[in-house]
Amino acid sequence: MTNRRILRKGAQGVLAAAVLGLVAPSVASAANVEGPSVFWKFSFWGNPRAFTSGIEHLAKRLDEETDGNFQLRVFFGEQISKAKENLDGLKAGAFEGAAFCNFYHPGKNPALMVMTMPFLPIPDFDTAWDVRTGLYEDPILADEMAAWNAMYYVTTNLPQYEFMGVGDAPTKPEDFNGLRVRAGGGVGVAMEKMGATRQSMPATEVYTALQRGTIDAESLPYTYAHASYKIHEVADWFTSNMSPGTSDCPVVFSQTAYDALPDQYKQLLEDLKPEVKQVYKEAYEAADAKNLPMFREAMEEVVYTDEQLAAFREAAGKPVWDEWVAENKDKFDAQAVLDKTLSLAGGGS
Repeated sequence: MTNRRILRKGAQGVLAAAVLGLVAPSVASAANVEGPSVFWKFSFWGNPRAFTSGIEHLAKRLDEETDGNFQLRVFFGEQISKAKENLDGLKAGAFEGAAFCNFYHPGKNPALMVMTMPFLPIPDFDTAWDVRTGLYEDPILADEMAAWNAMYYVTTNLPQYEFMGVGDAPTKPEDFNGLRVRAGGGVGVAMEKMGATRQSMPATEVYTALQRGTIDAESLPYTYAHASYKIHEVADWFTSNMSPGTSDCPVVFSQTAYDALPDQYKQLLEDLKPEVKQVYKEAYEAADAKNLPMFREAMEEVVYTDEQLAAFREAAGKPVWDEWVAENKDKFDAQAVLDKTLSLAGGGS
């Protein structure tokens, strides 16, 4: 048999019916991919959740397709690296794969910070996936990762953020004035435009910060992340239609480790991308179906009017985009990156 022998119909034509890592078997016949023994370590923070489900699925499918020869072991809870140091670990060769969030270290990934711009015209999961995937293929962003010996694989496709907080609910845009909010990247800048004080911290620290009163509100991907970090246990209110923006937490591989793979393993990783996407989509949908009723029972829900949402966008949307371009124009072609983002979203430049 040749090393290129691979039956890909199952990987390409059948999307896994997976929710939160509970993956149904492929309906296609076993598609064994022959190759050498490979062991990769993958660094995540926190516990298994919707955010990690796609890579958990990838690890299972690599094992299945190669009869155990390609092992991807996922390490949770910052066992092998701090969340803010995953790119450093890849560069040092400490592990072969990781996720990271762009706003944890803007200086390491300035071009990718475009995905934190507030109020981008990204209305749904599929659009968000297309935008992020398109950006990963851009030479500016690819070169940015190359500096860390990293290459993009897929996005975790974080949903739009919403806010949760303690105290009086901000039922009007002006109510954010004076609040101390955990909000990263452009969303954080947008909140400063609304008069809030921005703070940045890993999601793992948010619960304690709210509980101790060191912040008044936080923004996290809606609804799975709020529930994953149990923020609803200490919060009094949540927003449900603000959609102020998101960030990006891509899955990246060591370029050195990837280059060392045989061609059939590289192809297998490519063939499994549609399954990973579907797992993420269903996991986030399942989280919303479970969490939203729980949130509504425990907290006050803030729903903004169309006029109020327009006020948010006018004050804290395009003005933040323009400032980001001006601040980065001497580092890279920031306008081109923003224009590409808007074009991929279907919003024009």
